[in-house]
Amino acid sequence: MMNVTEGGEVTGTKDKNYDLIWFAEQCLSNALRLETYRADAERSGDQELVELFGKAQHESAKGAELAKSLLARRLNES
Repeated sequence: MMNVTEGGEVTGTKDKNYDLIWFAEQCLSNALRLETYRADAERSGDQELVELFGKAQHESAKGAELAKSLLARRLNES
């Protein structure tokens, strides 16, 4: 497999911005997935897992918000 570094020539998006967009998307995707796991745990009455998945979901959402704020700031600077 060929290792290609994409510096924005193909996508039109600089690597650092692309990486932030990717990170935000992954955090949001993870938060959605964790909601499913938390609901499963709730249905089965496993409060320990409900709390774990709830905390993890909160942290994923927080990561997405941090990435979105940083991306907005950087895009406004360019």
